[in-house]
Amino acid sequence: MNEIDRLYRYKSLLTSRHAVASEELMATLGISIATLKRDMARLRETLSLPVVYDRLAGGYRLAPGNTRRELPGMWLTPQELVALVTLQHLLSELAPGLLGHKLAPLRERLAHLLHDIDIDSLGLAQRMRVVHAGQRRLPPQAFDTVASATLQRKRLWLRHFNRATGQRVEREVSPQQLVHYRDNWYLDAWCHLREDLRSFSVDALERCEMLTDTPAVDVPAEQLKRAMQAGYGIFSGPPVARARLRFTPQRARWVSGEQWHPDQSAQVEPDGSYVLELPYADDRELLGDILRHGPDCEVVHPPELRQKVAEALRKAAEQYAQA
Repeated sequence: MNEIDRLYRYKSLLTSRHAVASEELMATLGISIATLKRDMARLRETLSLPVVYDRLAGGYRLAPGNTRRELPGMWLTPQELVALVTLQHLLSELAPGLLGHKLAPLRERLAHLLHDIDIDSLGLAQRMRVVHAGQRRLPPQAFDTVASATLQRKRLWLRHFNRATGQRVEREVSPQQLVHYRDNWYLDAWCHLREDLRSFSVDALERCEMLTDTPAVDVPAEQLKRAMQAGYGIFSGPPVARARLRFTPQRARWVSGEQWHPDQSAQVEPDGSYVLELPYADDRELLGDILRHGPDCEVVHPPELRQKVAEALRKAAEQYAQA
């Protein structure tokens, strides 16, 4: 029986009777008196279980009045503790403020538990680095409000700056999910102005208020997936075309290991080039991804997308020719 299973068994034994003798505990669990004493110390000091030794009753029992309040919610293995601290560190890097106030009481407890297994929580965090590329400045208050409303299922009033049109629109939305995409945060929400699903860049929210008295409208999961994940990248909507891209053999060494879209298909041609097919609803983001590969990527189909890429490359070449 491993240590975690044994500690759970203590919980069962000590809550089912008034007192349990040391001899009975050792016989039931197959342990020595030294192990019993170590376990009792851990139950008290690390897991906050109010175990006392009752000399009159001749055994261990739980202190009266504290049993329900102080029983720990979860007991973790060393590997699970490391995983939890790792996730906490990554969350703090990717989303400052998200659940921070709720996790604060747990942080000290985790550090104490890690110390017991000879792992430094601060040192663990210093061994991980999150590199941000193209991350836009995120207003902490806006993010906290959006995250809270999404988790609490409340509506939001927001003023959104549309960078494509330069316009500002005020609207009421029902948040559905937060999306972390290419180092930036987006909110998928039901827009009560347009009566449809929309995606908002959180860093473009100039004002944001949670309507605490108004519950959010929930969109069925399948409908949300069809609307927000069928297109290419962050752009929503049903696919309007399917792109066929050919990468050079040299570039194929990288691209063949990438997922550009959940519904993509691919094949390696005899000369080593890599052909990738994927659907898209809006070609703006797809154009950027194609252009960053320069001459190592050719659009085979459709003709409209091929022409747009050719025009963008022509204009870029003209700018450098003028220089």
